[in-house]
Amino acid sequence: MENSRRDFIKKSIGSAAAISVGGALPAFSAKSYANIVGANDKIVVSMMGVNSRGKALAKNFSRQEKCEVAHICDVDSRAITACTEAIKDRQTRVPVGFTDFRKSLESKDIDALVIAAPDHWHAPATLLALQADKHVYVEKPCSHNPKEGEILVEATAKYGKIVQMGNQRRSWPNVMEGIQALKSGAIGRVYYGKGWYTNNRASIGIGKQVAPPEWLDWDLWQGPAPRKDFKDNLIHYNWHWLWHWGTGEALNNGTHMVDLMRWGLGVDYPIKVSSNGGRYRYQDDWETPDTQIINLDFDNNTSMTWEGRSCNGKNIEGSNVGVMFYGENGSMLIPSGNSYTIFDLKSNIVKHVAADQNIDPRDLANPAEHLDALHIRNMFDGITKGEKLRSDIDSGHKSTLLVQLGNIAQRMGKSLDIDPKTGHILNDKKSKKYWSRTYEKGWEMKL
Repeated sequence: MENSRRDFIKKSIGSAAAISVGGALPAFSAKSYANIVGANDKIVVSMMGVNSRGKALAKNFSRQEKCEVAHICDVDSRAITACTEAIKDRQTRVPVGFTDFRKSLESKDIDALVIAAPDHWHAPATLLALQADKHVYVEKPCSHNPKEGEILVEATAKYGKIVQMGNQRRSWPNVMEGIQALKSGAIGRVYYGKGWYTNNRASIGIGKQVAPPEWLDWDLWQGPAPRKDFKDNLIHYNWHWLWHWGTGEALNNGTHMVDLMRWGLGVDYPIKVSSNGGRYRYQDDWETPDTQIINLDFDNNTSMTWEGRSCNGKNIEGSNVGVMFYGENGSMLIPSGNSYTIFDLKSNIVKHVAADQNIDPRDLANPAEHLDALHIRNMFDGITKGEKLRSDIDSGHKSTLLVQLGNIAQRMGKSLDIDPKTGHILNDKKSKKYWSRTYEKGWEMKL
């Protein structure tokens, strides 16, 4: 029975999946659609980490044609309840809740795992899902450190499943059009990209060591990371700024813009990386930079820069997040939304393609649901039709690695020489301590 269900999915669901925004978010309700003959032959997904961004993804997945959220997994019991409530009007099935997502992976009914847990979980959970014969949609960054990304590339090939990373701008129509125009010579040869992210984040204070709350499985929250005591200023967002679990603003938001620049410049690995910055705004538990500039040089005579300002939200080029490409004949701006503008060398607008809906990139949970649905549908087409993923694990790892190299340069306090064929750091044995991490015993990533 299970094989016949999966065969039906592979043969039929792709033909019904629309690739337009309208098709991805249909006007009719999920409940009414469930009454259509054959509507129960769906891609069945499990959600891991549903407190904020994960809840938004659960709502998005549950709204897709031919998809059903069957399991909701979180170490916070309150999040399971809230997410179940959030999707009740989008599908008829009532999801089963799990504290431990590994229990969900034991189910043969699950086709894919969607991962929106903290960064230190992204790669280990992806590997476990692949080993359990599941496809994966993992939020950026795909890994906490470079070695984990390399393991995922190997694992995806070994286990024969697909992994889509959630750098959703790869599927936004006007952004795709803009990148294509760039590659077609709209501004001549492109040689430099500048990306940025700004915000006005408050201090996280000095945390107090207290007992974990009763609604939280603190041991499982830490999972693959070596154990530390619970502090009252860590959960659910401030872990981003602690190296033990997070990866800083550079990978939290910089990954998106660095990925766009890598895409537009047509590059993979750099030859040199440097980073400057620090924790400047407040004196608190925040470890990663709140102000950072990462520079990457490539062997095709191009370079890129990413500027992150977590605690001063002054816009650049009229947008708090974006990318500007510079070429021989002009420049191209891709700001926060699904739009782009081409300028000549005198800063005159040559072409402007506007977004049809506003996007708030400072919305931590769900800045662009209608557009992100297209990235989800691309994953479904990869599963059912074998279509090319817009952000497969090879591409996702390369973009993630660029920003990880920037963080390693920051922590080493010097520029790094990189092998342009492999992305590995050259002639610097001390920096290798940041290439991988130490795991809690029993949680090591093994192919």
